[in-house]
Amino acid sequence: MAGMVVKTQCKGRACTGVSVGDDDVRRYFPQQTECIDLELDHLLIRCGLKPGFWNGHSEISDPRLCAWLESKNFLHWRQGNEPVALAMVPSGKNAFRLKVFQPRKCKRSSAAPAFDMSA
Repeated sequence: MAGMVVKTQCKGRACTGVSVGDDDVRRYFPQQTECIDLELDHLLIRCGLKPGFWNGHSEISDPRLCAWLESKNFLHWRQGNEPVALAMVPSGKNAFRLKVFQPRKCKRSSAAPAFDMSA
C-alpha cells in the first residue's frame, strides 16, 4: 500500500506533532482540506490543518497526537535532535493511519534495511 514517511517534530523534550514533506503535501492533501482523520493504534482523532500547511509549514499537531507520540518513547529513539521517521498510510478520504515502521527481513545482509508500511 502506498504511503508517506513523516517525521516527528519536537521542541526540547516534548513532541509537538509530525512534519509532512512538501511532495507528500501536494500528493495527499488537497488545498481545500480543513481537517484529516488520524488512526493512532486504537484511537481515531480529527486534526485541523492550518492555512500555512501548503506553504512550507506542513506540521500536523494536536494534543492527542502529541500524547500518542510521547507514549511511544520517541525521545529515547532519537539520536541528538534527529526526528523519528513514521509511516503515514492513506486509509480513506482525508484519513490516514500513523504507525511505527516495521523492519522487513532482507535476503541480502548487505542491502539497506527496508520497511513494511502495510503492517
